[in-house]
Amino acid sequence: MAGIARRDRSRGEIQHGLGHVHVSRAAGIAGDFRGALAAQKSSFKRQVSLIEAESWAAAIEDLRLDLPWWVRRNNLLVHGVRLPRQEKFVLGIGDECRLLVTMECDPCSRMEEIAPGLKAALLPDWRGGFLAEVIADGDIAVGDQVRIEL
Repeated sequence: MAGIARRDRSRGEIQHGLGHVHVSRAAGIAGDFRGALAAQKSSFKRQVSLIEAESWAAAIEDLRLDLPWWVRRNNLLVHGVRLPRQEKFVLGIGDECRLLVTMECDPCSRMEEIAPGLKAALLPDWRGGFLAEVIADGDIAVGDQVRIEL
């Protein structure tokens, strides 16, 4: 795990640089509005969002920009593991946390507010990231191993 970020409301300021956080089925990333909102709606598909560091680097390289990963508004930055480009696989993070990847995180028009062309740069090959549901609670930290547990 290379990074953790959260926000307390839609369009809220991103809290980034977090060293560790609790992740739960009841609330998603502790302190992030998306996980709690999912629990209220009983729809957990969008509880946690994550992006590969390598995919983010490729997108911003295409634009010749230097933007930090958290402007993409994902919760987790994974590094050194290529995630399957498919739905319904399990990621293990740290000792206990498990996420079920539910779908691709398609970039929205908000990306154009950040930088012209960013939405298009994030469209190919799941570069925009992945959405997931928490299936096992746990504490996660930057530096934790991320494992694909198909």
